[in-house]
Amino acid sequence: MNKLLVAALLVALTAATALAADVVTYPAKNGTVTFDHKGHQAKLECKACHLSEGTPAKIALDKDKAHALCKECHAKGAGPTKCGDCHKKS
Repeated sequence: MNKLLVAALLVALTAATALAADVVTYPAKNGTVTFDHKGHQAKLECKACHLSEGTPAKIALDKDKAHALCKECHAKGAGPTKCGDCHKKS
Protein backbone atom coordinates (compact mmCIF):
# COMPACT_ATOMS: atom_id res chain seq x y z
CA MET A 1 0.00 0.00 0.00
CA ASN A 2 2.83 2.45 0.86
CA LYS A 3 4.57 1.75 -2.47
CA LEU A 4 1.35 2.57 -4.32
CA LEU A 5 0.97 5.83 -2.41
CA VAL A 6 4.58 6.84 -3.08
CA ALA A 7 4.19 6.01 -6.78
CA ALA A 8 0.99 8.09 -6.97
CA LEU A 9 2.70 11.05 -5.28
CA LEU A 10 5.66 10.85 -7.65
CA VAL A 11 3.35 10.83 -10.66
CA ALA A 12 1.42 13.82 -9.26
CA LEU A 13 4.59 15.81 -8.60
CA THR A 14 6.00 15.02 -12.02
CA ALA A 15 2.75 16.08 -13.70
CA ALA A 16 2.64 19.32 -11.70
CA THR A 17 6.21 20.14 -12.68
CA ALA A 18 5.48 19.44 -16.33
CA LEU A 19 2.40 21.66 -16.26
CA ALA A 20 4.27 24.48 -14.56
CA ALA A 21 6.90 24.48 -17.30
CA ASP A 22 4.17 24.93 -19.92
CA VAL A 23 3.13 28.33 -18.55
CA VAL A 24 5.31 31.42 -18.26
CA THR A 25 4.25 34.57 -16.44
CA TYR A 26 5.49 38.05 -17.18
CA PRO A 27 4.80 40.74 -14.58
CA ALA A 28 3.65 44.04 -16.06
CA LYS A 29 2.52 47.38 -14.69
CA ASN A 30 -1.02 46.93 -15.96
CA GLY A 31 -1.36 43.26 -14.97
CA THR A 32 0.51 39.99 -15.20
CA VAL A 33 0.56 38.23 -18.56
CA THR A 34 0.26 34.45 -18.33
CA PHE A 35 1.75 32.92 -21.45
CA ASP A 36 0.61 29.43 -22.45
CA HIS A 37 3.83 28.13 -23.97
CA LYS A 38 2.45 24.69 -24.73
CA GLY A 39 -0.54 26.17 -26.57
CA HIS A 40 1.65 28.45 -28.66
CA GLN A 41 4.16 25.66 -29.30
CA ALA A 42 1.40 23.48 -30.76
CA LYS A 43 0.64 26.17 -33.36
CA LEU A 44 4.05 27.71 -34.10
CA GLU A 45 7.62 26.67 -34.69
CA CYS A 46 10.13 27.67 -32.00
CA LYS A 47 11.84 30.14 -34.33
CA ALA A 48 8.61 32.15 -34.67
CA CYS A 49 9.25 33.60 -31.22
CA HIS A 50 12.79 32.58 -30.34
CA LEU A 51 14.11 33.82 -33.68
CA SER A 52 17.73 32.81 -34.20
CA GLU A 53 18.80 33.04 -30.58
CA GLY A 54 20.11 29.50 -30.62
CA THR A 55 18.84 27.10 -27.98
CA PRO A 56 15.30 28.06 -26.98
CA ALA A 57 15.15 29.61 -23.53
CA LYS A 58 12.87 31.95 -21.64
CA ILE A 59 12.68 35.19 -23.59
CA ALA A 60 13.48 38.33 -21.61
CA LEU A 61 10.82 40.79 -22.67
CA ASP A 62 10.11 44.38 -21.93
CA LYS A 63 6.91 46.14 -22.94
CA ASP A 64 8.10 47.15 -26.41
CA LYS A 65 9.59 43.75 -27.27
CA ALA A 66 6.53 41.89 -25.99
CA HIS A 67 4.08 44.05 -27.87
CA ALA A 68 6.12 43.82 -31.11
CA LEU A 69 6.43 40.05 -30.84
CA CYS A 70 2.91 39.22 -29.67
CA LYS A 71 0.87 41.79 -31.57
CA GLU A 72 2.24 40.62 -34.90
CA CYS A 73 0.22 37.39 -34.68
CA HIS A 74 -2.57 38.57 -32.41
CA ALA A 75 -3.48 41.47 -34.74
CA LYS A 76 -4.05 38.88 -37.48
CA GLY A 77 -6.76 37.23 -35.39
CA ALA A 78 -4.55 34.53 -33.87
CA GLY A 79 -5.25 35.61 -30.30
CA PRO A 80 -6.75 38.23 -28.02
CA THR A 81 -6.25 41.87 -28.99
CA LYS A 82 -7.60 43.83 -26.03
CA CYS A 83 -5.14 44.78 -23.27
CA GLY A 84 -7.22 43.17 -20.51
CA ASP A 85 -7.40 39.88 -22.40
CA CYS A 86 -3.70 39.27 -21.76
CA HIS A 87 -2.96 41.54 -18.80
CA LYS A 88 -4.72 40.35 -15.63
CA LYS A 89 -4.59 42.35 -12.44
CA SER A 90 -4.50 40.28 -9.26
